[in-house]
Amino acid sequence: MNRLARPTLPLLAALAADSALAAGAISGDVAARPLNWHAIVMFLVFVLFTLGITRWAARRTRSASDFYTAGGGLTGFQNGLAIAGDMVSAASFLGISAMMFDKGYDGLIYALGVLAGWPIILFVIAERLRNLGKYTFADVVSYRLSQTPVRLTAALGTLTVALMYLVAQMVGAGKLIQLLFGTSYLSAVMLVGVLMVLYVMFGGMLATTWVQIIKAVLLLSGTSFMAFMVMKHFGFSFEAMFAGAAKVHAKGEAILSPGGLVSNPIDAISLGLGMMFGTAGLPHILMRFFTVADAREARKSVFYATGFIGYFYLLILIVGFGAIVMVGADPGFRDAAGKIVGGNNMIAVHLAQAVGGNLFLGFISAVAFATILAVVAGLALSGASAVSHDLYATVVRRGRATEAEEIRVSKIATLVIGVLAIVLGLMFEKQNIAFLSGLVLAIAASVNFPVLFLSMFWKGLTTRGAVVGSLAGLASAIGLLVLGPTVWVDILKHEAPIFPYANPALFSMTIAFVGAWLLSVTDTSAQADAERGRYLAQFVRSMTGVGAAGVSDKH
Repeated sequence: MNRLARPTLPLLAALAADSALAAGAISGDVAARPLNWHAIVMFLVFVLFTLGITRWAARRTRSASDFYTAGGGLTGFQNGLAIAGDMVSAASFLGISAMMFDKGYDGLIYALGVLAGWPIILFVIAERLRNLGKYTFADVVSYRLSQTPVRLTAALGTLTVALMYLVAQMVGAGKLIQLLFGTSYLSAVMLVGVLMVLYVMFGGMLATTWVQIIKAVLLLSGTSFMAFMVMKHFGFSFEAMFAGAAKVHAKGEAILSPGGLVSNPIDAISLGLGMMFGTAGLPHILMRFFTVADAREARKSVFYATGFIGYFYLLILIVGFGAIVMVGADPGFRDAAGKIVGGNNMIAVHLAQAVGGNLFLGFISAVAFATILAVVAGLALSGASAVSHDLYATVVRRGRATEAEEIRVSKIATLVIGVLAIVLGLMFEKQNIAFLSGLVLAIAASVNFPVLFLSMFWKGLTTRGAVVGSLAGLASAIGLLVLGPTVWVDILKHEAPIFPYANPALFSMTIAFVGAWLLSVTDTSAQADAERGRYLAQFVRSMTGVGAAGVSDKH
């Protein structure tokens, strides 16, 4: 069964992880494939160059602010490009192009679904987040609430999202290096884990940001060249490209109409909500708004990121439909059984060879690896920040930790997360991990976004409401996905799902919002009244930015 047939998996392919590779895209005998020496050389050049950047960044990372937020010294353009690097993953490149190749029009729906989350971040979150926070989004949620329970809950959500991302990323990277190098899966996963730890432990946010920027430039440049060559093939006529695709595709003109992937309206709405609000709740994306000097630059970051991401998905439309003709109709890219070599998720890689030969194929393969490496570094940093800043410095040490202590704990946490990522990557090598990746956006939309939104815009939110709302969102998102068709039927092999929908975000988000509201309005304690009374001061700061250099310790 093609994994892209499930409506949850476009969610996976669009954002959650680069497990388009891990979940079966690279099939067959890896050892039987010839080594791609162009890709190996380009891969080594990228690694050496980024390690040089890490050394440069390490010399400039002296304080906690440097480590977590690059000292707040990034421009809106630089941060926007880095955010685009975080969001435009190899799974977007490989997975969504494969969706368009297989299903046509509906692949574009999922590409645009990712982009739809950015206006929410731009108009609702970015400026207020920068004005209220210091290092992590938990700074914002706990601004007027009780520190310990709120930060514990926020850290749990952050670590859950980060680790699920990392599992899929590690498996995907391991499979890709197997394909390129012909090496063992163990050594491939360990290599990715070691590089991830080096980037974050020594270079912090500055190194991670520049790795993301370089990767984004490479991916956008490579995809632009592919799209240009495809359009050249069709005489720069979109009409000719779509007509050619409809002519050679097995489904004919049906690929130009919606309904190929999500025909159930409830699932479609739930998927859209998960994409939009999950994007606005991803901790490693929210953390990036603290790397700029002020709210104005935060707004610019989202503006530039939206442009880069939108441009990329327009290119992917060309890549996907162009591949239908240039790859799908070419028997040289099919095996003896008539299937695409390596699976449909290798369509973009095959198209790279079709338009640019082995040299460009090597470049695109190396860029695909670079995207995975860059994203795992960002995830590891967000997880380490949750441990060191939210848990150690604020909860354990109650604000008495020195910057040196906090940075040391963060580096230890990075090492532990790296080891854990390697172990989990090895454990899940042959398992279906797609359900973990599909959970990421649903969890981010259910655990992080409701409480973040309510903390900034609703005076009535209390500590009890925030904690219960987050935990209810987490439990319901996991529970509903496990009981749904993706896990209950596809993984556990039951005949019918207990929960009928593959995308739980509509229901788990509702549960989170209702839980936070109900537990807040029924809280009549003196602490709750004091928390409501502090809302005005928080609102003024969120709108004006007065005092936004850091978070006050007096709540």
